[in-house]
Amino acid sequence: MLETLTVADAVELAVVERSGFVESRHAGAAIVLSPDGEVVRRLGNPDALFLPRSSLKPLQAVACITAGADLEGVQLALATASHAGTDRHADVVRDVLAGGGLTEDALACPPAWPGDTATRDELVREHGQQTRIRMNCSGKHAAMLRACVATGWPTEGYLAPTHPLQVHIREVVERLTGEKIAHSSVDGCGAPVHAITLTGLARGIHRIGTASERSPFALHRVAGALVRAVKENPWTIDGPGRPDTIAIERLGVFAKGGAEGVMVMVAPNGATVAVKMLDGAGRAATIVAATLLAHAGALSDADVAALAEELPLAVLGGGSDVGMIRPGAGI
Repeated sequence: MLETLTVADAVELAVVERSGFVESRHAGAAIVLSPDGEVVRRLGNPDALFLPRSSLKPLQAVACITAGADLEGVQLALATASHAGTDRHADVVRDVLAGGGLTEDALACPPAWPGDTATRDELVREHGQQTRIRMNCSGKHAAMLRACVATGWPTEGYLAPTHPLQVHIREVVERLTGEKIAHSSVDGCGAPVHAITLTGLARGIHRIGTASERSPFALHRVAGALVRAVKENPWTIDGPGRPDTIAIERLGVFAKGGAEGVMVMVAPNGATVAVKMLDGAGRAATIVAATLLAHAGALSDADVAALAEELPLAVLGGGSDVGMIRPGAGI
């Protein structure tokens, strides 16, 4: 029986306060690593298995580049994105596909509406429809396809667990996390997603977030280039006014959220945090991760407080702010 994260493994990470009354509580687990990669704090059980969802994308992107996908700048950043599906995002994904002689038809992610409300409304007004390129994982899928083209692997069936690309990605995930994959599932976009621990995810993200482009090791050079691309183009990884983009712009961190309440964040000094909300709600994950880094001395309290003002954390009553989603007192 796999040891998955349970209620007994969780601690309170955030609360929802309405008019001075705590209405809801978010429990979960987290781990904080020092700039040197040492464990400095554990909350709940970070050694239980969970699915990292899109927080695994930085590791998958590194694997795609080491497999031969020749991407730089915004194209490289889109490889690790859960993007909002704006026209700007879609144009970059099209360019990535075109660079490999591919079209949108090669994408195997499901069709979707853009996550960006304004873009979706415009498409509806124009009688548009859901498309694969607007799906928030299309950048990752385009990078996977480019890796297949570069290496000579078939683009058909590129999401199958036995496909050479997915075997390579699994090997890179194991190398970066230091863990053997105990279970694999199908992510929302159709790609394999691998069960690991928060400890393993934090270790892998720390290695990526602190990698040098001048490293003698190709994998580290790729990781360093990936982080630089995201930090130089924060709009790519999420979208204007969205949590990951805001955190990167305001704090200079490398941040990547995942579905079901997952968040990883690397501070400029290399301190790293990984968070999993047990109930799957991601609304508090960004501020909890930033607060944990502030408590570790990696971010300033003032900067995190300013971040909280920009994140969608307000609790509304009658159209006015009557409370806030905030980190739990115990973290």
